[in-house]
Parts: sequence; C-alpha cells; structure tokens
Amino acid sequence: MFSAVLRRELVTPLRRRRMIVFQIAIATLFALLIAARWPTDGQVALLGARSQQIFRLFGYGLMATLLLLLPVFPAASIVSEKISGTLGLLFNTPLGPIRIFVAKLLASLSLAGMILAMSLPAAGACYSMGGLSLYEEIGKVYLLLLLVALQYTAIGLLVSSYAQSVDSAIRITYGIVLVTCVLTLGPHYFFQGTEGSLASFGEMLRSMSPLAALTSLTGAADIGGKGLMTKTNVMGQFTVWSLLCTAVTSAWTISRLNHKIFDKSRASGTMSDDLSKSGQLVRRIFFLVDPQKRSRPIPLFLNPVMVKEFRCRKFGRLNWLLRLVAVCAMLSLGLTYATTAGTTDWGVETIGGIMVVMQVALIVLIAPSLSAGLLSTEREFGSWQLLQTTPLSMTRIIWGKLLSAILPLMLLLCATMPGYMVIAYIEPGMSLQVQRVIVCLVLTAFFAMSCSAAVGCFFRRSAVAIASAYGVLLSICCLPLLVWMGKDAPFGHRVVETALSFSSIAAAFSAIRMPGFDNYDLIPANWWFMGIGSLISLIVLPAWAYHISKPQ
Repeated sequence: MFSAVLRRELVTPLRRRRMIVFQIAIATLFALLIAARWPTDGQVALLGARSQQIFRLFGYGLMATLLLLLPVFPAASIVSEKISGTLGLLFNTPLGPIRIFVAKLLASLSLAGMILAMSLPAAGACYSMGGLSLYEEIGKVYLLLLLVALQYTAIGLLVSSYAQSVDSAIRITYGIVLVTCVLTLGPHYFFQGTEGSLASFGEMLRSMSPLAALTSLTGAADIGGKGLMTKTNVMGQFTVWSLLCTAVTSAWTISRLNHKIFDKSRASGTMSDDLSKSGQLVRRIFFLVDPQKRSRPIPLFLNPVMVKEFRCRKFGRLNWLLRLVAVCAMLSLGLTYATTAGTTDWGVETIGGIMVVMQVALIVLIAPSLSAGLLSTEREFGSWQLLQTTPLSMTRIIWGKLLSAILPLMLLLCATMPGYMVIAYIEPGMSLQVQRVIVCLVLTAFFAMSCSAAVGCFFRRSAVAIASAYGVLLSICCLPLLVWMGKDAPFGHRVVETALSFSSIAAAFSAIRMPGFDNYDLIPANWWFMGIGSLISLIVLPAWAYHISKPQ
C-alpha cells in the first residue's frame, strides 16, 4: 500500500503533457548554455577558466530552476487531499502517519531528482572541458541541490498541513523560499568586516541561504562581499542547518497527520458594533480599518464585484495590507535615517537598491495571489455561471475584478515612498533617478497584475493558475539576472543589456545607479516591454472572459 501512495503521488503529475514539455525544455536550455561556450578551435584551456565560468552559471541556473518549480508540488500535496476529501480515507488505512509522510516526501524528491537528471548531460559537458573536479566542485554542487530539495520539500509539506487552500499554501511556501534564500543575506551585507553581535548574527543568517553556499562552492565572489574575504565554512553550516530544519519540519508534519488536522475550532469573537460606545470609540482610534466591524450595504456608485472580491477572499484584506504598508514604510525610513545619521557607510544607491528589492519582492509575491485566480476561482467553484445570471455586464464584471487587484497593489506601492522622498531630499541630484525608479515600480505592479490575470484565466483551477503566474513572473524578473551573473563569461555587454531589459528589478537597479548595474542603459526599453506586455494582457483577459461566457 505504501508503494501505491507513492505511485499515485508521482505518476499523476508525470502524466500531464506540460511535464513532458518541461523536461525537454530543461534539457534543451542547459545544452544550449553549454554549446554557447564550447571551444570552436578544438582546444581546451589547461587552467579550465572557461569551464569554471560556464559551470558557475550552470549551477545558479539549476538552483533557480529548482527553487522556482519544486515548492509547488509539496505545498499542494496535503491540502489538496484535504479539500477533495481523500485525506481522511488515507488516515483510515493501516499506513500510519510516518509512511504517508515518507511517500509524499519521496514523490516530491523524485520530481526534484528528475530535474537534476535532466541537467546531467550539461554537467558532463562542463567536466569534459577540463578544469573541474568531479567531487570537489560538481559533486558538492549536486549534494547542495539535494539538500535544498529535501529542505524545501519538508517545509512545503508542513505548510500544506496547515493551509486551508492550495493557493495560500503555494504563496506561503514561495514566501519562505524568498526569505531564506535572499533576505537572509541582508544583515551580512551590512555588518561584514565589523565586530560584535550584529556581525555574528549576519554571518549566521547567511549560512541559512543556499545561494551563499552555492557561491562558496563555485568560487565566485561572495554575495555582497565588498571585496572582503571570509573563512567561514558556509557549505558545512548550511548542511547542518538544512538537515536540522528538515528533521524538525518532518517531525512536526508527521505529528499533524491524524484526524485532528480537520479541527478548525476558533473563538467566535465579538463584533465591534455590539460593544459599548466607549469600546467602539477605542477601536475607532486604534483601527483605521476595523476587521470586526460589520460591513455596510454596498453603495450604488461602487462596483459590486469589486466589493465581493474584497469581502470574500482571505488574502489581501485591507487591514492586513495597511499593516504591511506601515511596516515597510518604517523600514525604509529607518534605512535612510541610518545613512543620513552617518552610523553606516552604505551609500544612497545601496539603500535605494534595498528598497527596490523589498518592493519588487512584495509585488511579485502578492500580485499573482490577487489576480491570477480572478476567473479560475469562479470557474472552479461554479460561481461563474451565477455571475452571468446577474444584470451586470461582462465589462463591469471584469473591471470590478481588476479593481480588486489594482487597489491593494497601489497601497503596496506606497510602502517605500517615504524612503524615496527622503533620498530625493537629502540628495537633490538623485531626484531624476528616484522618479525613474518610481515609474519602474508602477509599471512592474501593473504588469504583474495584468500578466498574472492573463496567465491565470486559461486554467480552471486556481492553484494551477497561481503557480503558473508565479512561474512566469519570477522567470521574467529573475532569469535575466542569471545572464548578468555570466557577464563577460560567457555573455558580452550587449547580450547582458538586452536580457536585463526584460527584468523590472534590473531596470530599477539601473535607474538608481546600483553598483554593478550602472553600466547598462535599460530605460526606456524596459518601460516599452512592460507597457506592451500589460496592454496585451489586458486584451487577452476580457477576450477570454467573453469566450468562456458563451453558452457551452
């Protein structure tokens, strides 16, 4: 019976046609990457500089592919069975929680192993070019990738056991990947080269990032190294952290695999309208948007579809978005204050780059969750036909759904605006750069919203729509940065500049003159790409909505 569960978990995704296309695309992509730098004169460099350069880029590309695609499968594994009602039947079998967990873990790891297997021919080609050690470099990189797959599979299964919907599980898992891979590098970037508890804390957090471990293995310059050398065994510390995290999350998930997982008891709470006048006044002072206040009737001037989206969805509620905006605003002001106070020597460009990363990460993380399921959620739960029976026109329905995604994103754009205003005030010469950065962020938010909505409208299930939207957005924003990492080896300046023109985060870095991006002229090429892409997406969405609204 254990093999039956494993077979079902593994065979179901492999039967899909898009999985076959994906496997062929992965093998072709890495093969083309190696062919771009294969020696044409029949000679191989004795020192292996070319093979090391291409293997470094190959390793980062393989890591990005793994982090981009793997979290979807474990994050949807348990919660999808909970929604479909098969998880309770699985608990009634003699398998037990340990074997159920191991079957799901092995199924996701098998998919990760399939991705790694598609890259073996390209890794073999790198090795044949000379200059690479089979164990010290290639073997350790693949060992790191296996640890990453094991860690994030266990984390995804834990998140899936707590989530109530597939889209929330995918969103939370991607958020954890973003925090542990990228944001953990921030403290080390600021406090390296100093002494004290903050520097030690930054060094410890850096060891939690697989990107830092991959950098130490490939011999590249340390991420955010500023030319400083470090003797820390990042790979060894990451191995300990990864195995410890896997053990803790696995035991935690196994303890939840019983019938208690279906219990959703919660306090009923008290509505603000039922409190005394003094209690209502106190909540009015402390809450700009009170989540416990009864909603009023929908005014005639508001779009009812937009109001329905705000009141029905669990993610993107206004009270939580306002708190998120407030936290980001205080963080951006704190960073700019630290620079102006002279306590740190980070530079205005560095602070602007940090705020760009923070805001683009928020947009890419939140936009697909808000807009990718605008049509697929209605079709999945059968409410699309109910919307068609209302006297609302199709144009008003689509506009109301788009407004429900546009307004929260506008709030997110306000998150770091105070920081940019302070930068423009303390450095008047950067006013034009700040304006360009703001334009880049506005176009990024609009493109992320429209592209996610256009991608998600082609699917009937919201989970698949959200996962596909995440894949498209992350590919557009992050994959050009891999080309940038291969600048001068193997890609020239023109190729790197062309690739970066598609990335909104690279365009914002170029506008703020972030070190490493100040030599590339990405504006207005990126603005044209974002504008045309948004326009095409806004044409595709209503066209497909009119198509599915016809009698079936």
